[in-house]
Formats: sequence, structure tokens, C-alpha cells
Amino acid sequence: MSATLVAVVLSLFSAVAYAAAAVAQERLAAKSAGTGLLRLLGDGAWWWSVTLNAAAALLHVAALKYGPLTLVQPLGALTLVAAVPLGARVAGRRVSAVEWRGTALTLIGLAALLVTTSGPAPDDILSVPQALGVAAATAVVIGGLSRPGARPGLRHASASGFASGVASALTQTVTVAATDRSGPLLSVEVVVVALLVAAFATGGLLLSQTAYRGGLGAPLAVVTLANPVAAAAIGLSLLGERLQYGAVGVLLAATGAAVAAWGVVTLSRWAPDPVVTDEHPVAAVLALEPGSAAYEPALVPRQPARRTRRHLTRL
Repeated sequence: MSATLVAVVLSLFSAVAYAAAAVAQERLAAKSAGTGLLRLLGDGAWWWSVTLNAAAALLHVAALKYGPLTLVQPLGALTLVAAVPLGARVAGRRVSAVEWRGTALTLIGLAALLVTTSGPAPDDILSVPQALGVAAATAVVIGGLSRPGARPGLRHASASGFASGVASALTQTVTVAATDRSGPLLSVEVVVVALLVAAFATGGLLLSQTAYRGGLGAPLAVVTLANPVAAAAIGLSLLGERLQYGAVGVLLAATGAAVAAWGVVTLSRWAPDPVVTDEHPVAAVLALEPGSAAYEPALVPRQPARRTRRHLTRL
């Protein structure tokens, strides 16, 4: 099995796990709106969503060992593709025609990117000064996006995407350096970059949790688009990654990226109002029997039910 195929398969499983975690986080965020981080830390459902994210992250790390950033990171859009049927299943509705169209566009665009970004397993790594420079620049961007202001959900989603994309780029450096038999397993470079990975991965997770409080569609789409942009920029500018087939490859990759982005935006446009129930969020996502998970009371008083209209979520 080629390195490219291994990277694609691992990325597919990672995307499904991330999608399940995102749907669980969105349901939990809707139940716990207005509560602090300490309350979430005491909620078992939140820790289950963290476990799903951790499993997805491990699969993603493995994929980064076999494929370049320009290949692995765009495949993260499969998270949104997988979240569509999962979210519909949990909400007890059918996947809409708009969602099917967005799914098709995303898959077509990713197929075009797959042709141009396929390549050998990565072997270049970031130096410590490069890693620190990337971390500092990203911290400034995240700080600016996290300031109080209008549309906090989309800004936090952008910050989460950038943090996760940089964490992936740094993770690839750790993975390649740690598995390089010519040097020590725990060199200073590996330890420093690993600490940066932990910081950005944790920051991305917490930022996504706050972003999903207003719904899953638009924030998840922004995270999905911002993540590969950040990672691909690092891969192309600092790690020597290149697209195949010269100018034709660049044109095909640009077209594929545009089509995939169109699909992601389409998937995020139609978003039904979140339905909050007392059912365990992760049990619902994993399609368990209603009695198979422990009951957890809502973290805020339940409000009287009222009828709301479906709405379009704009980016």
C-alpha cells in the first residue's frame, strides 16, 4: 500500500471521529450556553467528546507521517461531509437536497486536490526558530480574533481553525523528527515543538467549543476552511512541499480548492434550529439505545418550549 493511500484512509477515519465529536460538542454547547469552563470539566459528556477528538487526533497524526500537509489537511473537509448525516440522524431528520449538493461539491473538489497534492512521505521538518516564529505569529492572529466584538462564533471558529492547522504542521515536525533513526528520540527540538503542539491543540479545542454555541453549520465550515489554509501555507513556504504537474497542477488545485470551498459553504448555509433534549449528547451521536448511557441533567434551567422558524445561517 502506497504512503498516499495510507494517508487518505487514515484521514477518512479521522474525519469521521472529528465529525462525531463536533456534533456531540454542538449538542452539549446548546445545553450549557452561558456556563463556565469549570462546569464543562465536570460534565462526563464533555469528556466523551474530548475522547472522540483525541482518537481523531491520533489518526490525524498517523496520516501526517505518510502524507504532506497539502494532502492531509484539505481532507479535513471530510469532517463536515461526515457531520451532515450524523447531525441529521441525531436530529431525527432527513439530509436535505442542499446538503447532498454541498457534499457532492466538496468531494469533487477534494478529488481534484488529491490528484495534485499526492506525493512521497514527508521528510522535512521545521527548525526550532521556525516553529517559534510560526507560533508567535499565530498567537497574535488568534489574540486578534478572540477579542470581544460582533460575530464571536465565526471569529472563534477562524481562530480554532488556524490553531488546529498550525498544530498539525507542528505535529508533522514532531512525528518525522521522532521517527528519524539518525537522531535521539526526545531531542530538544522534539520536546519544544511537542509543547507548542499541546498548546495550540488545546486552544483549538476550547475555541471550537465556544464557536459551536451558536450552531454547528457556519462555525464548523469556517474551521474546516481555515485549518488547511494555515497548514498548507506552512507546508508550501517552510517545508518545501510542491504541487504536481507544474502550472496545470496549480490550476487544477486552485479549481479543486474553490469547488471544495463552495461545497463547504453550501453545507453550512442551511442549518435547522438546534434541538436540545435531556438525552446524553454522545450517546445520541453514537446511535446508542436511549437507556445505554447515564442520564445527565441539563446544566441550565429548561425554558418553556416555543415554536421557532428555520433560518439561513450566513457566513
